[in-house]
Amino acid sequence: MVDMGGLDNLIANTAYLQARKTSDADSKELQRRRRSLMLPGPQSCEQLRQALPADFHSLCEQQPIGRRLFRDFLATMPAYQEAMGFLEEVQSWELAEEGPAKGSMLQGLVATCAAPPAPEQPHPFLSPALVTKCKAAATEEERASLVELAKAEAMAFLQDQPFREFLASPLYDKFLQWKVFEMQPVSEKYFEEFRVLGKGGFGEVCAVQVKNTGKMYACKKLDKKRLKKKNGEKMALLEKEILEKVSSPFIVSLAYAFESKSHLCLVMSLMNGGDLKFHIYSVGERGLDMSRVVFYSAQMTCGVLHLHSLGIVYRDMKPENVLLDDLGNCRLSDLGLAVQIQDGKPITQRAGTNGYMAPEILMEKASYSYPVDWFAMGCSIYEMVAGRTPFRDYKEKVSKEDLKQRTLKEEVRFQHDNFTEEVKDICRLFLAKTPEQRLGSREKSDDPRKHHFFKTINFPRLEAGLVEPPFVPDPSVVYAKDIGEIEDFSEVRGVEFDDKDKQFFQTFATGAVPIAWQEEIIETGLFEELNDPNRPAGCGEGNSSKSGVCLLL
Repeated sequence: MVDMGGLDNLIANTAYLQARKTSDADSKELQRRRRSLMLPGPQSCEQLRQALPADFHSLCEQQPIGRRLFRDFLATMPAYQEAMGFLEEVQSWELAEEGPAKGSMLQGLVATCAAPPAPEQPHPFLSPALVTKCKAAATEEERASLVELAKAEAMAFLQDQPFREFLASPLYDKFLQWKVFEMQPVSEKYFEEFRVLGKGGFGEVCAVQVKNTGKMYACKKLDKKRLKKKNGEKMALLEKEILEKVSSPFIVSLAYAFESKSHLCLVMSLMNGGDLKFHIYSVGERGLDMSRVVFYSAQMTCGVLHLHSLGIVYRDMKPENVLLDDLGNCRLSDLGLAVQIQDGKPITQRAGTNGYMAPEILMEKASYSYPVDWFAMGCSIYEMVAGRTPFRDYKEKVSKEDLKQRTLKEEVRFQHDNFTEEVKDICRLFLAKTPEQRLGSREKSDDPRKHHFFKTINFPRLEAGLVEPPFVPDPSVVYAKDIGEIEDFSEVRGVEFDDKDKQFFQTFATGAVPIAWQEEIIETGLFEELNDPNRPAGCGEGNSSKSGVCLLL
C-alpha cells in the first residue's frame, strides 16, 4: 500500500527544495516576468518628493537603495569621494581583527588626516584644528580618539552640502522612482506558495517565493475569523508594528504585510536551518558543541539588546524561537508575546513559556521589565549545553505549579560534564532570582557581551557578519516537521465582519517594508536590471495607466 501522507510530504519537500535553488527553467521564467517590469515615470514621484522628509540617516544610511544611490552620487565629485573613502577605511579599521595589522591601519588613518592630499590643498572634510592634533598624536589611545573625531567630521561634512546636492540630483529622482515602486499594493498574487512549515495560535506558517525576484520567505498566515473570535486583533497588530521597528541581523525581519480574503499575512525572513530546539534534541547527542553554544548565545544577546534599545521586552526567548539561516547564523523569531514598554512603566500581565519565565513573572501581584529576557537567556544557554532546561529534566513530567516553585526557590545545579566554569558563571548570573542581581540589569551599563564567556567573540565583526558560523545547515535537508505532523485548523464558523473589522484589515495590510524590500531588490539583481540605461524598454516609460507598478502584480 502507498503511504499517501509520506508521498504528500515528499512532493511538498521536493517542490520547496527546488524553489530554494534556481534552475535554468526557473531563471528563464524569472527573466520573462522581469522583462515586463519598469520603474514608474518621474512624473509620478512629485507628490512623494513633497511628502518625504529630507532625513540623511533614513535616506542615505538606513535605506539600502538610498545608501547605494548616495554613494553613486558621491563618486561623481572627487572631494566627496575622498570623504566617503576615508569613512570606508575607518570602518575597515573598526572591524579588523585585533593585532599588529589593526595598529598599522590606525597609524595610516592618522597619517592620512595629518597629510593633505596635495600642498596647499587640505582635506575638505577635516578642520585645521583636528589636522594639527593628528600631526602631534603620539599614543595609540590618542590616535584612536582622533580618528573617531575625524569620522564625526567627515560624516558632518557629507550631511551638509553633499546631501543637499544629492537631493537636487537625478540620482535622488531615481531613488524616488524606486520608492514609488516600493509602495505598490501587495496581494497573494505577488507570491508563489509552497509547503507548510509550522503553525501558530491563529494560523499556519508556509514558505513563499516572490514571483518577480525569486526571493524565498516565510509567510505567517493569521486567519481573520479566528483572530476575531479569539480577540487577537490587537496582539497581531502589535507584533506587526514591533517587527516593522526592528532592524537587526539577529532578529527575523518583516518584508511584507498584506491581506487575502481569509487571512492577514506577515511575510518574514525564511530561516532554512531549523530552530535550536530541533538541533539540541534531534541531531546527534542531546545538547550542542560549546563553540555553537557561545556563537548562538552571542547572536541571541545582540538580538535582545536591540529589542531593549527600542523599548521592547521579548518575553519568549527559548531555543524553539531561535532559528538558523542557510549560513548557520541565528535570529530571534516569533515576537507575538513581545511588548512595548510605555513611558518606562513595568509590565504586570503574565506571559511567556513555562520553564523560561523569570521569577518576577511567576510571582503574584509583581511587575517586571527587561530583566525577564536575561533570565530566559540563562535558561536557553543551560539547555543548549545540557539538553534539558534548568528546572526540569529531559522528558520529566512536572506540573506547572511544581515548575513554578522550582523556578522561584531552587538554585540551579550543573550536573552535565560540558559545563565549564565560564558557562556556570554566566548561567548563575542570568538565572539570579532577583532582577537587580541579574546579568544585564545590575546597572545601566551592565553589558552581558563583556562577560568572559564571550571572550572569543569579536562583537563588531559578529554584527557585521564577518564571523564564520561553527555549523552550516545541510541545504538538502528540510528542517521542519513532516506536513502530516502539522495539524490542520478547523473551520471557524459564526463569525461575520463589519466595517470596523475591514478598517482594521486595511490598517494591517501596509504592503512592503522599506529596508527589507530594498535589500531584496538589490540582492536579487533587480536593482541593477531596472537601472540599466541599455535595457530594452518593456512597455514604454511607465507613463500609461498600465505602469510597472501594476505589471508587478
